[in-house]
Amino acid sequence: MKLWVNGGLYDEEAARVSVLDHGLTVGDGIFETVRAERGETFALTLHLERLTRSARGLGLPDPDLDEVRRACAAVLEANPMPLGRLRITYTGGLSPLGSERGDAGPGLVVALGETGRRPDSTAVITVPWTRNERGALTGLKTTSYAENVVALARAKERGASEALFANTVGQLCEGTGSNVFVVVDGRILTPPVASGCLPGITRALAVEWTGALETDLPLDVLESAEEVFLTSTLRDVQAVHRVDGRELSPAPGPVTAKAMRVFGEHAARDRDPRLG
Repeated sequence: MKLWVNGGLYDEEAARVSVLDHGLTVGDGIFETVRAERGETFALTLHLERLTRSARGLGLPDPDLDEVRRACAAVLEANPMPLGRLRITYTGGLSPLGSERGDAGPGLVVALGETGRRPDSTAVITVPWTRNERGALTGLKTTSYAENVVALARAKERGASEALFANTVGQLCEGTGSNVFVVVDGRILTPPVASGCLPGITRALAVEWTGALETDLPLDVLESAEEVFLTSTLRDVQAVHRVDGRELSPAPGPVTAKAMRVFGEHAARDRDPRLG
C-alpha cells in the first residue's frame, strides 16, 4: 500500500505523521471518504467542495484542491483495486500540546483501502445519545469521531451495522456515518440539515434525484414508517430491514427499491455530478 503524506507518496511502512500533529492530539482535522471503482472516483468535486467548507468551519486554511486531486490520482494509480475507500485527511498540522494551533501549516494524508459491496439491506438501532444541532462542529466532517465509534460499537453488539441519533429536541437526525430517509404515506422524507445532520454528498444527490422532501421528523417515526433507508458514500442507497426490534418487510420495499435504481442509473451516467 502506498499513501500520500504531506507532499509525497510513501510505502505504508514509511508513511509517517508527527505524534504532535493537531489532528492526533486534539482531533483538529477534517476528512472525506470517496468511493473509487477501478481507479475512478465518484462525486470527487462535491467531496472537495465539502472539504473546503469543513476547513473554513474549523478555521483551517483552504486546502489546495489541485494538490488534493494530484494526491488522489497518485494514490489510486499506485494501489489498483476493484472497489476502494479513498480517504482524504486534512489536519491542523504540527502544533503545541493543547488546543492552540501551531504555525507549521496544515497536514494532508490520502490513503486507499479496499472494501466490498454492501448488502441490499441492513439492521440499525437507535441510541440514547444525541447530536447537538447547535454545536461548533455541526455540519462539518471532522476527525473528532469518538462519539461515532462508541455508538457504532453498540450497534455491532446488537447485530446492526448502524446506529441512529436524535438531536437535542428529539428529532430524527442521522447515523454514525450515514443519513437516514423514511417513507411515510408513500413519500420519501429525510431530516433537514438544520436538524444537525451532516450534509451528506449521497444524501444531497438522493434528495435531488428522487424528489425526497426535507422535513423535521420525530425519532419515533422509525416505529411507524413504511420503509427506511440509509445513504452514504459506500452504502449508496441501502434499505433497512430492522430498526431496533421492529422488522420491516419486504426490504427493500417498493419505494426504496425505486430509489436504489434511480440513484444507480444517475451515478452510472455521471461519475462527477453537480447539484442543482
